[in-house]
Amino acid sequence: MFGDMFGNMEEKQQEMRKRLSEKTVEGTSGDGAVVVKANANREIINISIKKEAVDTGDLEQLEDLLLVAANRALAAAAAVEAKEAENLLKDMMPPGLGNLGDLFG
Repeated sequence: MFGDMFGNMEEKQQEMRKRLSEKTVEGTSGDGAVVVKANANREIINISIKKEAVDTGDLEQLEDLLLVAANRALAAAAAVEAKEAENLLKDMMPPGLGNLGDLFG
């Protein structure tokens, strides 16, 4: 029984990774001065900086804005990934047991 249920787990995980790579999230800082885009696999795919909104002479400020935006994007990616993983587990459970995860939440 469990062999069938978990037998294709690696395949399901690969499918999930593919779906996650197609989902884009973003984090911003400095009222949109810096925007970091990532996919839900937690890979940063783009960084945009509005030159007019950032003092390019203040590298410490720019570094801080980049850190905040990147961390926000990665947190959003982690939330999407967690939801996808939850859905994957529900799909793998036998009928009637799909809500067992709710016992731990």
